[in-house]
Amino acid sequence: MTERDLADLGVFRIPVPVPFPQAGGPANVYVIEERGGGVMLFDAGLGTPEAEEALQAGFSRIGKRFSEVRRVVISHGHVDHFGAARSVLEWHGGEVPVYAHPADIPKMEQGTRYWRDAMPYYAAYFARLGVPAEVMQAAAGGLSASLRLARRLESVRAVPVGEVLSLAHLELEVLHMPGHTPGVICLHDPVHRLFFSDDHLLEKVSPNPLIELGPDGEERFKPLLAYLESVGRLHALEVDLVLPGHAEPFGGHRRVIDALVQFYGKRQARIRAALSERPLTAYQVMREIFPGASPKELFLTASEAVANLEVLEARGEVSRDLDDGVYRFRLAGRER
Repeated sequence: MTERDLADLGVFRIPVPVPFPQAGGPANVYVIEERGGGVMLFDAGLGTPEAEEALQAGFSRIGKRFSEVRRVVISHGHVDHFGAARSVLEWHGGEVPVYAHPADIPKMEQGTRYWRDAMPYYAAYFARLGVPAEVMQAAAGGLSASLRLARRLESVRAVPVGEVLSLAHLELEVLHMPGHTPGVICLHDPVHRLFFSDDHLLEKVSPNPLIELGPDGEERFKPLLAYLESVGRLHALEVDLVLPGHAEPFGGHRRVIDALVQFYGKRQARIRAALSERPLTAYQVMREIFPGASPKELFLTASEAVANLEVLEARGEVSRDLDDGVYRFRLAGRER
């Protein structure tokens, strides 16, 4: 199915630039024609001047106006997907509802705890992972900078999971697919076999299973365990075309999923090999699998290490102990 075929179904993809290569390409904003006129946005892109200019140019290219936007649905609460939503509302000039999964609304709505407010909790947690204080300090600057790439929204409504969004030519079921974040949602049209995957499935990049802490500063969500269950449900769906959150649409979703699961299996084998030599902190595991990573990449690389360790823990292959305030991981059955 080509972009022209998608246009015949009232679906238009607008790529907008993002400044981080780990994303796997420009972020996609999907403009979808509504029944009875107007359009729905699935994601809004980043809130940088460059991204917003690309979004405006994209609307002009497809012959749409921001005043036609009837609703905005956000796939998950990362800045490259909701960052321009507030600007879209301002360009519209009227009332437009914004929807997201309740688990991710705190990331984007005013009046809820912001990442910056949670930094002390993350600093304490990363100390338990064995991250040196100087590395954490260097990493914090990059995280703070990313928060300036989006403006928070005054109000975000809970999207009804399982509801079918009736559009001009599509019937899109809202599917909760936790993993990349706790509140990732995807859209599926079984008739046309389309799947709007946002960051749940990307063709050339593995979605980062990011650390999410609860109000008490402890892990509240095991992202890779959740992801493997969610992507298994996607594997079972009949899909001809995946419309991802980054880069070009692609087919062969089962091929991509199978390769991704194998990739994680190889990473976990590498972690087991490292732990066969001695117990390690999560930070030491991270250095084993990402030896060249810079402190600015700490959040992503530490998240990958912890998420894979959690999968091994769930399988009973790895255990952890809290020694002097630091988690140490060891192969199951090995003496302390």
